[in-house]
Amino acid sequence: MKHPTLYRTIPIDGLSISYREAGPKDAPTLLLLHGFPSASRMFEPLFARLADRYHLVAPDAPGFGHSDWPDPRHFAYTFDHYAEIINHFTEALGLSRYTLYMHGYGGTVGFRLALAHPERIEALIVQNAVAHNEGLGANWNPGRAFWADRAANERTLRINLMSLPTTRTRHVGSDPSVERYNPDLWTDAFAFLSQPGQADIQSDLFYDYRTNLEAYPQWQAWMREQQPRVLVIWGKCDRSFELSEPEAYRHDVPNAHIHVLDAGHFALDTAADAIATLIRGFVGASR
Repeated sequence: MKHPTLYRTIPIDGLSISYREAGPKDAPTLLLLHGFPSASRMFEPLFARLADRYHLVAPDAPGFGHSDWPDPRHFAYTFDHYAEIINHFTEALGLSRYTLYMHGYGGTVGFRLALAHPERIEALIVQNAVAHNEGLGANWNPGRAFWADRAANERTLRINLMSLPTTRTRHVGSDPSVERYNPDLWTDAFAFLSQPGQADIQSDLFYDYRTNLEAYPQWQAWMREQQPRVLVIWGKCDRSFELSEPEAYRHDVPNAHIHVLDAGHFALDTAADAIATLIRGFVGASR
């Protein structure tokens, strides 16, 4: 392969951060931030389709994939902390300008990066990531109860967040074409979630998710003021987030490019070709 994917680690803030990288380093950079409960692995379909033209960098957040999983008794699993670590990661790699591709939890980190260093952001690609409270529907009621009273709702939250049926639903969602999905997607993710210590890590991180709702108005204000180039790619079969969320971005950035696809929360599972084509047209048009 002319542009093979390389699997690397780098020390950041006392942690070993794993990441995958491909493509020419002098090409436009895509910083790909993964969602829960995946890792940089979710972007493999894009690496195979875009490394000829772009420099792709996808880190595993602490507690995910092949990065370190520090004990939550000694490490703050918060999105502010994640943003700090990923910021230091980009600086260690010398990434001074990049397009942010944000999925799920990756959006919570990416928007923090954008607000902290807007001068580094060429554009935003939002794939099933929420920046508006209305994007969290009835499926988030157990989460809201957990945020309001962690002790009383911890057990229920862990079951809802980390069970095999829920892990499967994150991928398949409401898509009737189940045969399009590789069962390895959710069985591998469930094996990851079943590892010792993961329940505590993911529970701490999900409890911190409440801070994102508090930050949504800041993210929206930043988009309205800065008017960044935005491409929203949305899997319409997603049960995690509301289908109204893509258009909500247009309220903040009227020129946002919105594309709703026949796919689930992890749209790259089944729509990688379409997403790669959209990215080529979007990023290429900005240069």
